[in-house]
Amino acid sequence: MNPAQIHRAAALLSRSRLDGSTIDELPDSCRPVNETEAYLIQDDLHECLRRTKFGRVAGHKIGCTTSVMQDFLNIRNPCAGGVFASTAQNVEGIFEHEDYRHVGVECEIAVRLGAPLDSGGGSHNANSVAGAVAQVMPAIEIVDDRYDNYASLGAPTLIADDFFDAGCVLGDPVRDWRLLDLASIAGYMRINGIEVGRGRGGDIMGHPFTALAWLANLFVQRGKVLAPGEFILLGSVVETKWVQMGDKVEIDIEGLGRAQAQFP
Repeated sequence: MNPAQIHRAAALLSRSRLDGSTIDELPDSCRPVNETEAYLIQDDLHECLRRTKFGRVAGHKIGCTTSVMQDFLNIRNPCAGGVFASTAQNVEGIFEHEDYRHVGVECEIAVRLGAPLDSGGGSHNANSVAGAVAQVMPAIEIVDDRYDNYASLGAPTLIADDFFDAGCVLGDPVRDWRLLDLASIAGYMRINGIEVGRGRGGDIMGHPFTALAWLANLFVQRGKVLAPGEFILLGSVVETKWVQMGDKVEIDIEGLGRAQAQFP
């Protein structure tokens, strides 16, 4: 894709995000056919939205890092997106249901970096990224199905549009996370007090930090760096749950604590 095609796709996705219109398919002239093109469009989309109410990207999300989500979306590899600072809330989030087309929630483990993750002379793995992690926390990702039929779009278009991301709730940070076995801890989601799903940290690519390493390597390949202060949602241990107006969502991850989201 040339720069004009990339910007055209980003402009269309930006307009949809701003006016709430649904996305059918991007025109053939600017539809990404692979993930390389998709991430270039995503970069441009972030720049388009930076000048709007969305503002800057403060963190990142990784989708399809667990078998439950790969089966749900029929996509077999991780996919990354940006999370805007204006859409991130802390501990107890409130999101107006009418602001979304088809809003859903996911139960995640998140990290905040205390040091950059650059090339460091080689590829990252779960062990090498651990030293950059300052905090680990429970998180609810807010997702929005902004599409007429997302299953027909393919991964590149979904990646270009931040892979469903619409925000998050970050729980209280845990700084002594090294005392926890992050692969073994269990996470639970309840909607209106009823448990709707559970999973374990190890469901995320064997260990949550394996997902972080995947994202760090993707950034290095693209000439980018995950920066100190940024947060990363590492993937959902529970299948996406779509919520109705008035629902209250709670997650609880062993050793990390709770977060909640309400949708008045």
